Amino acid sequence: MSSITRAVAYLVDLPVEAERNDAVQSFLKQETIFVEISTADGAAGTGYSYTIGTGGTAVLALLRDYLLPRLHGQDARRIDAIWQDLFAATRATAVGAITSLALAAVDTALWDLRGRQTGLPLWIMAGGARDRVPLYDTEVGWLHLTTEELVAGARKAVAQGRRGIKVKIGKPSAVEDAERLTAVRSAVGPDLDLMVDANQSMTAAEAVRRAALLTPVNLLWLEEPLPADDLDGHAHLARSTTIPVAVGESLYSIGQFAQYLRRGAAGVVQADVARIGGITPWLKVAHLAEAHNVAICPHFLMELHVSLAAAVPNGHYLEYIPQLTAITSSPLAVEDGAALVPRTPGLGIDWDRDAIDALRKA
Repeated sequence: MSSITRAVAYLVDLPVEAERNDAVQSFLKQETIFVEISTADGAAGTGYSYTIGTGGTAVLALLRDYLLPRLHGQDARRIDAIWQDLFAATRATAVGAITSLALAAVDTALWDLRGRQTGLPLWIMAGGARDRVPLYDTEVGWLHLTTEELVAGARKAVAQGRRGIKVKIGKPSAVEDAERLTAVRSAVGPDLDLMVDANQSMTAAEAVRRAALLTPVNLLWLEEPLPADDLDGHAHLARSTTIPVAVGESLYSIGQFAQYLRRGAAGVVQADVARIGGITPWLKVAHLAEAHNVAICPHFLMELHVSLAAAVPNGHYLEYIPQLTAITSSPLAVEDGAALVPRTPGLGIDWDRDAIDALRKA
């Protein structure tokens, strides 16, 4: 029987593995929300989601007080049915980050459980389009780094075989952004993919201006230039520049992605499993993007997203930001600048249970 008999949630605080600052915020810590689910036939799965410093206890309370009690007795094989039931039970707080993060922790646990029951890894269960995904490096491009540090980090990333590098922008002076990127481009040459991320820091007019200023650097994409709710601004920007506009880490529903894609406001989709509400809606967004001939390059969570980006035909890039080193026993496997999919059943993340217990906060 796949009837759910146990569901628990807890919170683990992870310190950041490197200083990370962008135009609007600093990555304070990773509040990692875990959910463990067991069934009557002895199967078990572990799922998770995260915040970058605030809100973790709110997610935990939503899970413990409202969502997890609804799981008891449900058939763990019916993942979409469970997702819809939990979403319907939270309509007073949806659509939004707290609800999505809670749903994601449950949903990823159910997919992990399914993989362990069937003996299949996630990338096969979700489609199996390929067995590796090219990596681009964000860790070398944070906004607080000096130009000299950016250049040194870029050269190191190239030496490690990275296919692309992402640099944060949003300096008070647009000229400074341009100078920093020009230095990086000169250091890495014309062929390496170079992306930029403004972290929603600009007005619509400023985004148009900076896109024009940065066009000579030959960017693969311009990420989150405007607040995520400014759909009109993104659509206008996309029409005004040849640089593809990338969005998605701050969108929390399939419908929001659909609006961006219909308007031609997203040249690259960056859905985040935790922020969209789990693997179940992530796959729907990926296939929606595929139907619009748009690539999906997921945000963060490389240890989980490697399987999903490999599973779908339009998975194009994986973002390199390590953040689970302290609570996993084996690192992401990398070969020739690409991340390799895990071969073990379920999510394929090798959790260090003792380390998790040592960092558990609630």
